[in-house]
Amino acid sequence: MDHYVDLKLLPDPEIAQPHLMGALFSKLHLTLVAQRSEHIGISFPAVQEAPPWLGDRLRLHGSQADLTAMMASPWLAGMRDHVQASAVLPVPTTARYRVVSRVQAKSNPDRLRRRQMRRHGIDAAEALARVPDTAAERLDLPYVQLRSLSTVQSFKLFIRHGALQDAASPGVFGAYGLSPTATVPWF
Repeated sequence: MDHYVDLKLLPDPEIAQPHLMGALFSKLHLTLVAQRSEHIGISFPAVQEAPPWLGDRLRLHGSQADLTAMMASPWLAGMRDHVQASAVLPVPTTARYRVVSRVQAKSNPDRLRRRQMRRHGIDAAEALARVPDTAAERLDLPYVQLRSLSTVQSFKLFIRHGALQDAASPGVFGAYGLSPTATVPWF
């Protein structure tokens, strides 16, 4: 995690930046899955809390060798007109650290009820009593809109930037470049 690459979305009057970020993020996810990479993390340096927005930059974090290999692959094909990529650069020595993780909400009461019925063998009325519509959890976090390749359903992947820390926490990153415990440099 001593190097990074900034990917800045270029303005396009015909395509909204959240759609471009979704396309870029999808390509990143497919690449991380194909490479089975656990050593590349991400952050969104221009993230906003209110209103929640990921901003126009995606930052890749990793070793110089991992990032150089990734940027030499054709993973940005089709996005070159929409993304400006920096060189592989060293992380500033003044950087702090933070966890950037996925947050999943229990936002669908119907799904929770079906699970209750299946797990506890109860009927629909009992499940409705246990899980009312008001149990739907709403997140006020920035997200990227993605489409599942397996189910073809669209979903929001909510992303939380954790509190700043003075020391790094090592660990592995998932296929989205996110981790519930490992930190990425923040500057």
